[in-house]
Amino acid sequence: MAISDTQKVDYLFKKVGFAVTKTDTISNKTAANESIPSPFLLRGDKVWQQASSIPATKPSSSTGVTTVYTGATTVECTADITASTNRTWKTGLTDWIPPEFGSTYLVNVYVHDSSDASNAESISNKVFITGSGNDDEWFFDYQSGVLHFIGDNLPNGVDFSGKSVYVAGARYTGAFGVGSASGEDANLGNLTISGVTVTSTTAADDIILDAEDGHVIISGTSALGIPSGTSAQRPGSPDVGYTRFNTTTGLLEVWDGTEWDQQSLTLTSETITPDGATSAFTLSSAVTSAADLIISINGTLQQPTTAYTVSGTTLTFTETPVAGDIIEVRHIASDISSIGSLKDGPGGRIEITGSLAHLNANTSIATASTLTTIDSFDADTYRTAKYVLQATDGTDFESSEILLTHDGTTAYQTTYAVINSGNTLGNVSATISGSDVLLQYTPTNNNTDVRLSKNYLII
Repeated sequence: MAISDTQKVDYLFKKVGFAVTKTDTISNKTAANESIPSPFLLRGDKVWQQASSIPATKPSSSTGVTTVYTGATTVECTADITASTNRTWKTGLTDWIPPEFGSTYLVNVYVHDSSDASNAESISNKVFITGSGNDDEWFFDYQSGVLHFIGDNLPNGVDFSGKSVYVAGARYTGAFGVGSASGEDANLGNLTISGVTVTSTTAADDIILDAEDGHVIISGTSALGIPSGTSAQRPGSPDVGYTRFNTTTGLLEVWDGTEWDQQSLTLTSETITPDGATSAFTLSSAVTSAADLIISINGTLQQPTTAYTVSGTTLTFTETPVAGDIIEVRHIASDISSIGSLKDGPGGRIEITGSLAHLNANTSIATASTLTTIDSFDADTYRTAKYVLQATDGTDFESSEILLTHDGTTAYQTTYAVINSGNTLGNVSATISGSDVLLQYTPTNNNTDVRLSKNYLII
């Protein structure tokens, strides 16, 4: 037995009205009782990106994303030879604008002599959607562009011999796909993309992408997050300019095409011997401000701009130094232009002529006999490290010095100058893991705290 119209209607009612799957007859399960979702497929490639640009009233001629078919451009259809004779006609065009955008987008249908589109739009040729009262209505599928005489009969009194069906209306011919077309704004969550600018709902945090100059400009006063990781986690095939924060060394680093350059602070020093009459002296290199120098006279630090000023390579003291004074000038240079102060504390680093000095934060080891990494450095950057180790366990204390070097495969270390308050608190060892050299400590007791100061020597 064929599927009844009632069963078909029940399927469509559940699908269209409730977006659910029909799993039983209407007598056993109503639409409200169906529970399996079955929403219509929304194809991203068929989304009308510029639908908002379709005029509310169909224009008299093509404009923007709306292409109008009228007069000589009225579309002559071809008969679908797979259907009953003259029952279905194809425009061969898709994406006609339906009346949901405005009643004027309802297509007009004419039956007229073949190959004469210019004269098709005559009231005498028009067949109406409601038919002539003889069950001869028609239906137009705006998506596929197919006209179907859906009633029991073909249009009353129409002879199709030598005739064609013509359709006059409008189609959407704008951009397709999720997003927005060129020159238009796109909205994604709280982000708006307009041209080369990405804006969020938060004020003063725009991201501007300058495609021509290759610039990325980020406004605001917060911070920019960049990739971070250990030396062992560096990308295997970096491109020149790759930038990351190295959590092993605690430094920003940039790939220069050969190696990872790490941003640090470099100090150079020079000594000036005054003659008692001169207050202006020539420096070995130019600086941009007084804050770029650390100056002492006989070991006493001088206040920038108050005790001295600087212009290029000329250093001028407010008061003329006395003959026999020892003036030491330290230049703060290399990767930063100036600093407000030098900080001797956890996390502080100063690079001086090829070495890196650093004070590690405290490492707490909760369990005795647990091998714990207390420091690591990049084996490709540094060859030798010297440490001063301090271990604390309650009221017991221990200090020692450690000298460590490596050959790229094996790490070698010696511990010496060991002093303690009475008990040995642990043992030091070293190894290489990947591209990192590891300094490790095994405590004798629970709850041991270890702190390091260190110096790295660059290869």
